[in-house]
Amino acid sequence: MRYALRRLGFFAVTLWACLTLNFVLPRLMPGSPILDMMAKYHGRLNPKALQAIEVAFGIQTHTSLIVQYFQYLGNTFTGNFGMSLTQTEPVSQVIGGAVWWTLGLIGVTTILAFILGTLIGIVGAWRRGGWLDGILPPVFVITSSIPFFWIGMLLILFVGKFFVHFPLSGAYSYGATPGLNWPFIVDVLQHALLPALAILITSIGGWILTMRNTMVTVLAEDYVRMARAKGLPGWRIMFDYAARNAMLPNLSGFAMSLGFVLSGAILVEYLFSYQGIGYYLLQAVDNQDYALMQALFLLITVAVLVAVLAADVLTALLDPRTRTGS
Repeated sequence: MRYALRRLGFFAVTLWACLTLNFVLPRLMPGSPILDMMAKYHGRLNPKALQAIEVAFGIQTHTSLIVQYFQYLGNTFTGNFGMSLTQTEPVSQVIGGAVWWTLGLIGVTTILAFILGTLIGIVGAWRRGGWLDGILPPVFVITSSIPFFWIGMLLILFVGKFFVHFPLSGAYSYGATPGLNWPFIVDVLQHALLPALAILITSIGGWILTMRNTMVTVLAEDYVRMARAKGLPGWRIMFDYAARNAMLPNLSGFAMSLGFVLSGAILVEYLFSYQGIGYYLLQAVDNQDYALMQALFLLITVAVLVAVLAADVLTALLDPRTRTGS
């Protein structure tokens, strides 16, 4: 109980610090969204029009930072994130429309990469020196050092040349009507295939290497040798004795990956014009859209903190030794 309360205390303090940084950092950026908007209209907006824009989009240039800070905290805890300057609609609607695309693409791909990488690492360590251990880990470790966007550009080049009718960008075809019907689902899966493949190729290697190395160390432990001496089946020793303990250090890394799912693979989403969280985050930064930036940063921060907290609790449940001294 004390362990969980202490973790919740760390969570609350970290969340407050992140909220404060989330307020300060956008305001340290050079320039002004109002000046950018004036530039779009060649500086012809009159003062009343500028004041109306400030009120509509919550850009309070004439209010002290202290007042803005407490208003920001109040609006955050009530879910009022304001209007998006770039999308000209409430921020909550922008995020609500984008988050599901990111969860579907990045979330599923991250989980799939973790599962496949962990399994390959387990089998590779169990059969050290075999063909699986000699081919797959080195190949995927090399691909993990390649940037997402570079793999994505290669896929676009290859598929665009040899499969001219295959979709290369967007979340679904132009003019398609979203709905829970088979033609639309197939269309969405086709559009998600290339960005998902780019992420999978470049992320699976880290899980393979980490799991394999940890597994090799665990296989040398005395309790694994004892299990072998008892004559237990190989599959049970591999999963119940070795893999279960070797997987614990990976939980925190997996939790961090799940937390960062909501940030999206920004360059991949931008490269494939996939309108997820990362795509809108890049647009918000480019256009100094304070409201959208702050809401997206907050969403990513909370997701990471919750994921790490869940990983800590899960690790404590699976390995009581981590609670020692709590």
